[in-house]
Amino acid sequence: LAVPWRWRCGSRRGGAGCPEPLPAGQVRAAFLRFFQERYGHHLLPSAPVRPRGDPRLLFVNAGMNQFKPIFLGTVHPRSELAQHRRVVNSQKCVRAGGKHNDLEDVGRDTYHHTFFEMLGNWSFGDYFKEEACGMAWELLTEVYEIPRDRLYVTYFGGDSSLGLSADEECRDVWLRLGVPASHVLPFPSKDNFWEMGDTGPCGPCTEIHYDHVGGGRNAAALVNKGSPDVVEIWNLVFMQYSREVEGHLLPLPQHHVDTGMGLERLVTVLQNKRSNYDTDLFTPILDAIHKGCGAPRYQGLVGDADVGHVNMAYRVVADHVRTLCVCIADGIYPGFSGAELVLRQILRRAVRCCSEVLQAPPGLLASLVPTVVEVLVIGVANLLLILGQIMDIINENEAAFLSSLERGRRIIERTVQQMEPSTNFPAEVAWSLYGNLGFPLDLIDLMLEEKGIHLDSAAFNELALEDAKRKADGLQAGQQEDTNTHLDVHSLAQLRSNNVPATDDSPKYTYTLGQHGQYEFSPCQATVLMLYRDQSLLKEVGAGQRCGVILDRTNFYAEQGGQASDQGYMICLGQQDILFPVESVNLCGGYVIHEITAVEALHAGDQVQLFVDESGRRLACMRNHTATHLLNFALRSVLGGHTEQRGSHVTAERLRFDFDSKSPVTVEQLQQVEQVVQDVIKRNEVVHMAEVPLTLARSVQGLRAVNEEYPDPVRIVSLGVPVESVLTRDSEAAMQTSVELCCGTHLLQTGAIEDLAIISERQLVKGISRVIAVTGRQAKQARETGQCLAMEVDSLSLRMKQRSTSIPEVQNLSKEVGQLIKVVESTAMPQWQRKELQTILKALQRTANTAIRKLELQQAEEKALSLLTKHCKQPVIIDTIPAASLSILIKVVNKLCDKSPGSSVLLLSPQASGEVLCACQVSKNCLPVFSAADWAVAVCTQMEGKAGGSSIVAKGSGNAKGVQGALATALEFAQSKL
Repeated sequence: LAVPWRWRCGSRRGGAGCPEPLPAGQVRAAFLRFFQERYGHHLLPSAPVRPRGDPRLLFVNAGMNQFKPIFLGTVHPRSELAQHRRVVNSQKCVRAGGKHNDLEDVGRDTYHHTFFEMLGNWSFGDYFKEEACGMAWELLTEVYEIPRDRLYVTYFGGDSSLGLSADEECRDVWLRLGVPASHVLPFPSKDNFWEMGDTGPCGPCTEIHYDHVGGGRNAAALVNKGSPDVVEIWNLVFMQYSREVEGHLLPLPQHHVDTGMGLERLVTVLQNKRSNYDTDLFTPILDAIHKGCGAPRYQGLVGDADVGHVNMAYRVVADHVRTLCVCIADGIYPGFSGAELVLRQILRRAVRCCSEVLQAPPGLLASLVPTVVEVLVIGVANLLLILGQIMDIINENEAAFLSSLERGRRIIERTVQQMEPSTNFPAEVAWSLYGNLGFPLDLIDLMLEEKGIHLDSAAFNELALEDAKRKADGLQAGQQEDTNTHLDVHSLAQLRSNNVPATDDSPKYTYTLGQHGQYEFSPCQATVLMLYRDQSLLKEVGAGQRCGVILDRTNFYAEQGGQASDQGYMICLGQQDILFPVESVNLCGGYVIHEITAVEALHAGDQVQLFVDESGRRLACMRNHTATHLLNFALRSVLGGHTEQRGSHVTAERLRFDFDSKSPVTVEQLQQVEQVVQDVIKRNEVVHMAEVPLTLARSVQGLRAVNEEYPDPVRIVSLGVPVESVLTRDSEAAMQTSVELCCGTHLLQTGAIEDLAIISERQLVKGISRVIAVTGRQAKQARETGQCLAMEVDSLSLRMKQRSTSIPEVQNLSKEVGQLIKVVESTAMPQWQRKELQTILKALQRTANTAIRKLELQQAEEKALSLLTKHCKQPVIIDTIPAASLSILIKVVNKLCDKSPGSSVLLLSPQASGEVLCACQVSKNCLPVFSAADWAVAVCTQMEGKAGGSSIVAKGSGNAKGVQGALATALEFAQSKL
């Protein structure tokens, strides 16, 4: 990386006497070295693209994300981050999903990306506008040797609605640097005023734009007009204000500089290209795509010129494979929610472009990974370490998606062939493809459009709403599904009288640990014994009908024992394209009922192959169920042997556990419980499982069992101790570990749980508590969030200890406390930490309220003395005074009446908003003739306002336009009563 900070020859153009255009790696290194060596910036590595402790972000989408604690003032003063004054780095950023979402634009043009690198330099209370602009101009014009006449700078032109004038200071800086006045351009707030969010640090910014055409022309008219010829390359933000909750701006106590320049766009300029995809950040990847597919070479075409969308597909694949590599390297894998779901969509979009447009064989996407690593390895150091793992994950997800695509196409083809002319495509089939199999909805629409057929959108949307409602209610099935999955007594009797055997569901336990620690599930083939719909047993159901399927055997887990059912699909043997999604599974009278929506006719006697959703659902349930047993054991160990389970529920997302409790669990006990669980996880204990006679199982000392019916034989699950040892006469082995009767599916070793965090604990009713916990990556994320919030609370505590004498400052602190209380209450984090932070925040709230009351009383005392001097204990005192709030105004009235007991007092306080506050108190000597409530109503009515109170004290408000009339009314009213 030993790149000199200055090049004497133009780096933008190749040619005689000049070097070749700078490679992207040298561009990045030159930026970092320039700020680090020439201007003393501290070089920080890029943060991972998974945000740390910020549940509001799916991905890190800007260079400033990791510095938000500094900008927000929440950084711990003793932390390493707080010590930095000048920082430079190149940050990995992903903009897909959420507020900043470029996903659908990628490929359609030549400059949008889901992943990009953001070069940035920051000043935290150190230098400001003049130095920041000077450094930027020096780097661009002297180091990178970009011609000055091609650069244009913009500055904030002011905004009367914000009460802000133009940033002439910034304009003058650029003029002093030698930028021609014709190249220094003012723009309104939508272009040149940057805000972090609805509230928080903000300020004017100045942008540097580059004219690709040049040639001595003046391109000022094209700046900020969306022209591809004149593009922004660098944004320098000057954080000097804070937007408050009410919307107004206050100056920040410290000024900061936050700059961002996209590496991809900068390299495009320095390599004299017009498209980011023509630079060496992308050309090696595009070349690799061409070698791996049968499509024509990439030509950079867009819009109508891009026949068949081949060039768009090249750009999509090149961009998306970079994003996949970086995200997977940072621990974000394609999945089913949040950032993982977005990454899954990115992968599937790239796969479709590979297979459908570029006609590439399977595996092309993963084969690009080594090329991506070679291009990015300097900026993304951890890519090389897990190159093979990235390729495996991409290949596995691609294979699963391609299989779903092929089956989906055949299902659509077959459905269309069987449809009546001039009818809409059945919504039930489309929903099965989309809602359960992840088949892209836009692909369904496209395939139908090609056939001149329309989807029944109204029916589809209705199914989507029903599904959303079911999920919101936490139900596996609604009332309609009950008639398909819960056998009524007559149907059960009919099944038994017809000698239909109970379902053999032992294959659900048939799985092993592979050589590399992965779980391997055995395949399962079954026969359809009977179909069930609307409380009737059937031998056949038609396409599109929802029904329950009874099989002779199954590897699907039916919802029981507190564990959610499996999901997956079944296919008919000999007809591999017939796929029946299994939406829920229930057990009734020994029969396992698989709920499906039939894509085609299904008959009793059909042979089917069963496929459980292993990675997405089953393994997560296994992890959480084994963790539930560990939690049960830990609670008994910490709280005592009297602690008995009262209920539990295990899903792929989390686990819930109810138990006897004499009182709420303390912070210390929650920490101890988590520690017991983590100790067993670290030991990676073997999970032993065996079926034994029920009477023998019940004789085990220390056995955990809930009050429910168990089968005989019954399944025992023992952590770390073989079942044979537990069953030995007089053995106390079960007293030292978790031994339970359980029909659920479990891990084979505890290490796969990774971590457990209790994120909620509360008493349902007196004597019964409920805890909710998460495991694995969710637990890790909860801990990171908790640490982040703890730092915010510590920072707030330190500011509170400074004992401000300004009421507005203390009120703002009080508001921050209130906001943090809400965040801590609603955010997933360790419950013991939530309780600690809530205790601190409640104390801070009390401290703030006390401080406000004291300051208000002090201020009221001073104002009352001043009024007393002015009015000399007159029987009626009417006046206007400045008061920051109605609370202060009332206190002034009270103090004045205390000091002048015979006086009746009415005070008005005009506010900046145009409102007038009113407070009054009547001397007891004047009752009942003189009423404070009537007095306030008369005065506030004059100001077109309202008032209320008692005969002694009252308050109200009105409009400032009527204040003079109100004062006259106040005096007239008092005189009429005295």
